[in-house]
Order: sequence, then C-alpha cells, then structure tokens
Amino acid sequence: MGMLRELSAPFVVLGPSGVAIRTRLKGLTAGDEEMLRLVGAHLGSLASRDLKRRCADGPEHSTDTWARRKRALTEESSARWAGGITRATHDQWALSRRAQLAHIQGLEAGVRTIAHRLSLPVGEKGTKRAPGGYRSRQEWFAKSRRLHLLEDRLAAERADRDAGRVRVARGGKRLARNRHNLEQAQLTEAAWRQRWEAERWFLQTDGESGKRFGNETIRVTPDGEVSIRLPAPLAHLANAKHGRYVLTGAVAFRHRGEEWADRVSANRAVAYRIHLDVERGRWYLTASWTIPPALTVPLAAAVADGVVGVDTNADHLAAWRLDEHGNPVGEPRRFCYDLDGPATHRDAQVRHALVRLLHWAKRHGLSVAIEDLDFAAEKTREKHGRRKRFRKLISGMPVSRLCSRLVSMAAELGITIVAVDPAYTSQWGAQHWQKPLTSTKRATTRHDAASVAIGRRALGHPIRRRTAPPHDDRSDRRGHRTAQAGPGARGREESRPRIPGPRTRSVRAGRGAKAGDQCAQHRSGHAAEHGFWQQDLLPLSL
Repeated sequence: MGMLRELSAPFVVLGPSGVAIRTRLKGLTAGDEEMLRLVGAHLGSLASRDLKRRCADGPEHSTDTWARRKRALTEESSARWAGGITRATHDQWALSRRAQLAHIQGLEAGVRTIAHRLSLPVGEKGTKRAPGGYRSRQEWFAKSRRLHLLEDRLAAERADRDAGRVRVARGGKRLARNRHNLEQAQLTEAAWRQRWEAERWFLQTDGESGKRFGNETIRVTPDGEVSIRLPAPLAHLANAKHGRYVLTGAVAFRHRGEEWADRVSANRAVAYRIHLDVERGRWYLTASWTIPPALTVPLAAAVADGVVGVDTNADHLAAWRLDEHGNPVGEPRRFCYDLDGPATHRDAQVRHALVRLLHWAKRHGLSVAIEDLDFAAEKTREKHGRRKRFRKLISGMPVSRLCSRLVSMAAELGITIVAVDPAYTSQWGAQHWQKPLTSTKRATTRHDAASVAIGRRALGHPIRRRTAPPHDDRSDRRGHRTAQAGPGARGREESRPRIPGPRTRSVRAGRGAKAGDQCAQHRSGHAAEHGFWQQDLLPLSL
C-alpha cells in the first residue's frame, strides 16, 4: 500500500475584495449609440496600439517606457483615458504571461508522463500512483510521435518566455479563430465582424476618490445621469460643458443600489465599463469598486454548531448537515444544475443552485464546508489517457466560477465558508459512511457520503465512523469496540471497562466466579488492579 499524502488543515475562506453590479442603458437614441460606437472604436484602436508596444518592450519594460506610452496616448485622448488604457494593457500582458507559464507547466507534465509510459514494457499494468505501459505497439508508436510534438511545442514556448514574447488577441482567441470556421460557429461574416469590433472597443475607466461622483471620465450621478468625457479628436461632438456627452435616459442599479449611491454621494472611487451585447442589441453599464476584506471568524467559532458538508459534482451539489460531533442530521440534500447550453444559461444554473444551498444553510445558522478543488493540471489527456468521459466530466465542472460565486454570495448572507483538503473524501466517505447511512427508505449515494466526509474534515474529526460495539459473547473474539482511539492513546488495545449495574449484569471487580482466573486473559495492568488477592502476605517475623 502506497503512502498517503499529507493533508492540509482546513481554513476559513476570505471574503470578496470587490463588488461589481450591472444595469442596462435604456432609452438611448440613435445618436447616443453612434457616439458610443465612435468613442469605443477610437479608444479601442489606441488600446491595440499600446498593447503592441507593451508586448514589444517585453521584460525590458520600465516606468520611463510607461510614461512615454502614456504621453503618446494623452495627445489623442485625455490623461485619464490614457491612464486607463495603459493599466488595462499591463493587466492583459501580465495575464498572458501567467497563462504562458501555466501552458509550459502543462507541456512539461505531459512530456514526463509520456516518457515514463514509453519506458515501460507494452501492456504493463500501472498503479494508483503511476500509470503503466501502453496497451499495444500501435498506441506506443502514436504516443512516441506525440512526445516529439510536445517537446517541439515546449521548446518553442520556453524560447518565447526567455525572450519575453507573449501572444495576445484583443477580442479573444476563440472569436478570432471563428473567422475561419464561420459555418461551424453558425455565424455570417457580417455578424462575426460586428461581434469582433464590439469586443475590441474600449469603454472602461477606473475611478478616483475625491473627484466628483468618484469618476471624472465616465460619470454617473445619484439621479442616474450618465455622461462621458470625449477624447480630444471627438470633443467637437460634445453636447454639454467641458467636452462631455450626456446620454439620454437615466440608469438605476437594482442590486446594491443603495451602497452604490452612498459611494457616489461621498465622491468615492467607482470604476465603470460600457459594453454592447451584440446578440441582444443592448447596451450595459457595469459599476465596480473595491471593499476591505471581510473579517473572518476563527475556524473553531465557524464550526462550533456544526457545518453543512458540500460535495461538488458535474451536475449537482450534494450536501448534508452535520452537528458539532460530526454526526449526519436529517436527510441529504441535492442541488442540481444543468451545464448544457450557452454560458449565460450555465451561469444562471450555478447561481440558482448556490442560492438554494446558502438559504438552506442560513435557516440552520451553519457554515458551509467545501473542497479546495483545482483541476487545472488534472484534466490532460496524458494523465487520464483513454478515459475521455472522465476528462470531459472534470473539464465541465465549474470549479473556479462556483467557488468565486459561492464566496461572494455567502458574504452577503453572513455565511462562513470553510475549505478542506479534497484528498480521499470520496473514497473514504463511500468506505465508511455510504453503507451505514443507507436504509430501506433512503438510498445514500457516494456523493452524499463524500459530503459527510468533507463536513467531518472541516470539524476536525477523522472521516472513519465509530464502529458499533460487538455482542457480549464476541467481545474478545471480534476485537476492538471502537475506532476512535488515536495511535498514541494509552490502553487503546484493551477492551472497554465494564460498569457494574443491572443493565450490564456484572458485579464489582474481584467478586465474580472468574475473579481468580484473570491471568488467563493476559490483560496488561490486572496485577496492579487486583493486587489485594494476588500478593502473598509477608510474614510478620522471620
């Protein structure tokens, strides 16, 4: 049996550090939409040019080159627009750099796995810790060719990283590739062009505390009036003072509107982004701001009254309520969602499942325990081989989106989230809890048992359950009565002490029929316990 990996301790997840709310821009005239298109296209071209310069600088970037880029953009827009563009450029370059490193690590893992399997004889079985050889000579030959392909890709990616080169597509790589597969993407060239241009527009700016309504570039008043500071080449199209364009109609934030209004009235920083949904033909305004991290309660206080253990799966959340002692209470719950369809449908399904889960935990006043999952490096074809269904299963699990939404929504309801190590929860849960929790009226699934294991790990209890005591006539034959004693506990190899009384039908120690035959049982410590009848009396005189 292989050695088990060391488990990390459970911890309380920090709350969200920012807020983002969205509303629709209603009542826009044709002139307003045309103005938004002009401003977005002009600033988008500046952002593309600035990103190209930033990628050319590579690791040689410095504050001087940043200042030169910002001065060049200021002449064609404004100082605040230029600052927003350069900051967005740096964020995009840094994200591409991190994605490049993750891609290199994935290629390295694939090369190691294939090289290891190629070194083994064909048909050799693997273990839980390491894969075996390939099944046939044909598969061995195909994987040897793939190994050379991955090595070439890895060498090219390493060369790009050493040289500081990153490849970024403003508008998205997927949408750029759809241009060459319009029939498969079910798009016409005109529809693709409209979507591509809208994705490359730039209509976002950061806020600034102390300025009027928290933002000088895109300003939204507490009454809902939206105005934009036009770039220098478009300043002649302004319909208000100081080169501003005021949009027709007013906006209102239904979600967290009071919090937004308080920030705007106090002139605190609020960032805005305007974007167009091409499919619906609607314009939206997104407001965002940072908040101080919520003060988390200690782990002991979070699990003092028990937890709700949650097992994340590809199509549902399996949850079970546990008391402070780690015992399942009530019936298991299942919160299903459907991840087929467009991204908006999947997102709505995840949010609906989380709302039901959190409201159920809120009614009982309990924290939620969930696994700290990360499938970034666990869904490659080199790791799981022919298990295509399993790879598709774990690839479809919305782990990152679910966790981020769970943390933000739980913070609004005042629910604490406890993250635990995901190792062996499904295996040990099914081994120790699935059968005992199954009855004629309840069919406990493997996922339900895993939720119990997750909750017990969050509470600090071992996953294995306390075994039922054996029958009286089998107490010595069947061994231990409990599995709760730790390996360092004294007397863990002994049986439970029998308490005298009518329920146990026992008498005091040393008074029964077998009181003089205790040595036959070879129990440690009995001589000290019954020394009054085993020790010979010393003579008073010699």
